[in-house]
Amino acid sequence: MTPVRISIAAAIASVLLILIVLELIRGRRLKERYALLWLVTGVVLLVLSAWRGGLNTIAAWLGVATYPPAILFAVTTLFVIVVLLHYSTVLSKLSDQNTLLAQRLALLEAEVSRSRGGTDGGAGDARSELEEPRTSGDSPAQR
Repeated sequence: MTPVRISIAAAIASVLLILIVLELIRGRRLKERYALLWLVTGVVLLVLSAWRGGLNTIAAWLGVATYPPAILFAVTTLFVIVVLLHYSTVLSKLSDQNTLLAQRLALLEAEVSRSRGGTDGGAGDARSELEEPRTSGDSPAQR
């Protein structure tokens, strides 16, 4: 049987996880798309930690009869692996999009440079447009 102290500690940790995720959503620091995954995990961990008989039954099905709370650790580890895999795919997609965006920007800069009659690939034109206009008496230190 799962010790009561372990169940209480796991339930408190699960509730804290859910509250933190809700606060991050409220503060717009976590997108709903990712928050759903965290909320589902928090609820699953809360149910497993509060329903001691269910945790013991699942542990028996999986052959973990000596220490059923190990199932909570296994579920948490599995969740972390799934989240890491998901973030890896998101980062890969963003990296590809970033490369494509940089290539398109370079093509657009070259096209703008050609249309203006420039020969330096557009870099000089972009720098000159960003600089502040100088008046006749300004020195670089006065700007």
